[in-house]
Amino acid sequence: MGPILVVDNGSKDRTHEVAVAGGAEVLSASQRGYGAACLAGIEHLLTRPMRPDVLVFLDADHAEGPRQITELVGPIQRGEADLTLGIRRRGEGGVGTAFAHARMGNALVTELVRLLFGHRFQDLPPFRAIDFKKLLELDMDDRTWGWTLQMQIRAVRHSFRILEMEVDHGPRAGGESKISGSVLGTMRAGSRMLFTLLTERMRAGP
Repeated sequence: MGPILVVDNGSKDRTHEVAVAGGAEVLSASQRGYGAACLAGIEHLLTRPMRPDVLVFLDADHAEGPRQITELVGPIQRGEADLTLGIRRRGEGGVGTAFAHARMGNALVTELVRLLFGHRFQDLPPFRAIDFKKLLELDMDDRTWGWTLQMQIRAVRHSFRILEMEVDHGPRAGGESKISGSVLGTMRAGSRMLFTLLTERMRAGP
C-alpha cells in the first residue's frame, strides 16, 4: 500500500491525532465540504515531485476498506480500467441494508444518471480508485456531497473504462453518518446531488 494522506477539514474528534499515530500524513484544510477535502488532497499531491499512479478515495469510517484496496486498484494497474467503484452490496451496512431513505435517494440519483447520460450505475460509493492522470483530465471542481456523482458523470462523458466491484461494507465503528444517519441529512445530500446532476447535464450540452 502506498502513502496515506488524511485530509482533516474541521473534525472535532481525534482524527488528526489518531491518523498521525497510525503513520498517515495529515493535511489540514480550512474549507468544509466533502469535495473540498478531496480537492485539497489532490492539490497537495500535485506539489510532490513524485505523483501517484493510482489514487484511492476512502472514508474514515469504512473499516473494511484498507484490506480491499489491492482488489480495487488491481484492474487499474493491469490496464483493465481507469476507474473502479467499490459497490456496497455485501454485509451489514451495504446499500441493500441501509436506511430506506438512503436506498431511495441512491436509487433516484442513479436512475437519473441513466436517463440523462445513458449509463447505469449500481451505486455512488465513496470507496473508489482512479488512475491519477485520468483523474486530472476530469477537472473536478465540486466541493460538496456532489463530488462522487460528478466524478462518475464526467468519467462517462470522457469514455473512461469504469468497473464496478462488490466490496464488503460493514456497519460504522462509531458516530452517525451525516447523510444516511437521518432523513434530513439524506435530503440535504440528495438536493446537492440533484443540483450537481443538473449542472453537469447543462455543461454537457445537447
